[in-house]
Amino acid sequence: MNNQIVILDGYVANSGDLSWDGLSRYGELVVYERTSPEQIVERCSRAWAVLTNKVALTAEVISAVCAVNPDLRYIGEIATGYNNIDVAEAHRRGITVCNVPAYSTMSVAQTVFALLLAITNRVETYSASVAAGEWSSCADFSYRLTALSELDGQVMGVYGLGNIGSRVATIAHALGMKVISPTSKTEAELPPYVTKVSLDEMFAGADVVSLNAPLTAANTGIINARTLALMKPTAILINTARGGLVNEADLAAALRDNRIAAAGLDVLATEPPAADCPLIGLPNCFVTPHVAWQSTQARRRLIDVCIANVAAYVAGRPQNVVGC
Repeated sequence: MNNQIVILDGYVANSGDLSWDGLSRYGELVVYERTSPEQIVERCSRAWAVLTNKVALTAEVISAVCAVNPDLRYIGEIATGYNNIDVAEAHRRGITVCNVPAYSTMSVAQTVFALLLAITNRVETYSASVAAGEWSSCADFSYRLTALSELDGQVMGVYGLGNIGSRVATIAHALGMKVISPTSKTEAELPPYVTKVSLDEMFAGADVVSLNAPLTAANTGIINARTLALMKPTAILINTARGGLVNEADLAAALRDNRIAAAGLDVLATEPPAADCPLIGLPNCFVTPHVAWQSTQARRRLIDVCIANVAAYVAGRPQNVVGC
């Protein structure tokens, strides 16, 4: 029987500062930094367990792996989202699929406000100015390069009030912001500082819109010319969820024409993006390379739960099992 535990793309989650060694108790551990589609079948040919972050395990790939390796019994997602795995095909072949829920809640919520404060406070702009000697040569004790804005009293619209969105709402409230959300939760389920509104009311009323929802067929491109036209010209859009929530051409046009003030994006529709992505390089669009989940603490939790998932499966008590 095959006894390997294979990690197909371990580099982004763990570039060497953390350890996968806990998995070694359950089989011969083989860690690949990256795996191309052509390498998947061969690399999985002796594995009873395969872990993947972004490598796509489609129905065709799973079928091809099982044709040479009928001992594959477990697929672990090194993330929360598992759209890169054909779960139905895995289940059809008796393969258990597990993911890692809620490991990055605090880190992603923190990044929402890192992006927002980068826009409202421009710390990097002022720090660069000081480093360039502009304060030393200034005639006054202080100077203003950009308009600065207080968040206190502003309205935060939270689209997606799950684990991360709820944390965003809590932080916004602590900063003195009013929180509105087009949530499916009943008013009785909401904390007193969150007001339930319609989707259009959120876009029209919010000073900041934070996207924190999973991507579905129904909400793909929910940020588009129509919804952007509802927003205030002073409004800020933050997206730390999924790039597909945004029609990038429409957002780029709105930013260029100053129909909204700014955007802070940690995710794009295609990652890595094409060199001609319309959002990159706009002066009022702040883009980071999908790093919201990447704090050391969050990655440590991610790896710890990946190991715990394998341990639970071996013990006959699978946890975090993904359904079809």
